[in-house]
Amino acid sequence: MNGSVLDWMRHSPLTGVLLTLLAYRIALIFSRRYHGHPLANTVLLGAAIVVLSLLALGMNFQQYFLGAGFIQFLLGPVTVALAIPLYNNLGRLRRNAATILFCILLGSVAGVVTAVLCGQLFGLPQQVLLSLAPRSVTTPIAMGVAEVLGGIPALAATFVIVTGIIGAIFARPLARLCGVKDDVVLGVATGVAAHGIGTARVFQLSETAGAFAGLAMGMTGLFTALLAPLLVHYLLP
Repeated sequence: MNGSVLDWMRHSPLTGVLLTLLAYRIALIFSRRYHGHPLANTVLLGAAIVVLSLLALGMNFQQYFLGAGFIQFLLGPVTVALAIPLYNNLGRLRRNAATILFCILLGSVAGVVTAVLCGQLFGLPQQVLLSLAPRSVTTPIAMGVAEVLGGIPALAATFVIVTGIIGAIFARPLARLCGVKDDVVLGVATGVAAHGIGTARVFQLSETAGAFAGLAMGMTGLFTALLAPLLVHYLLP
């Protein structure tokens, strides 16, 4: 490829946007080809395609994010739009509001505590532990919490993505193993543990599960932002 064209591609915001959309489209084709199999997760495949493309083009993350940042901005409106399917399940929410709220709070605390304790068990450095603590919340919140705690925001984002992919892969099999048949339970558990990536996965299975996963994802982000500094203070004196 001509050097000047390659240099233009590296520095053009259009490259990040087009590369992200193309990677998603290819990943979606594979996901549909294998009927939504968890291992054919669009985020997992899309991320792999983007990484390989960046390596081939010799681009760094900052160059890629010039354009891809616009797509990240759209995460906000998409998250708000999750209120629509939740509104369609308002009756179930009202009947189980207290129980759902308690479970989300408990899951938020467990997410931080188990992440830090497991990291300590494997002897991870403290800065890595601080980056690992908010792994179960959506990326923008996790990066902000990690920065406040003294961790590394970019590393926190990596932990979040890995957590979400694992959650998306194992959410349904674990639910079956545990005998969970209620879509509300599946949705809340997935939203608490696997944020947006898991939510997208359970939306493929059930609108009800996706709606409650979206609610759990948002509340988990709030509880984690409020409680993580306090929990980490006691876990890492």
